[in-house]
Amino acid sequence: MTWGRTLWLVIIIKLFIIFVVLRMFFFHPALSGMSDKEKQNKVGENLIDNIK
Repeated sequence: MTWGRTLWLVIIIKLFIIFVVLRMFFFHPALSGMSDKEKQNKVGENLIDNIK
């Protein structure tokens, strides 16, 4: 049973790295710090640019 506990610990550490550490460095919120009107304009511009 000691191997099972060790493997679960490794899995939990990997999930922590994937969901917490990588998110902090690579997936910054693109719309943070903007007002609602600025967010609406930014999303609208991105939608129009993707259609072209």
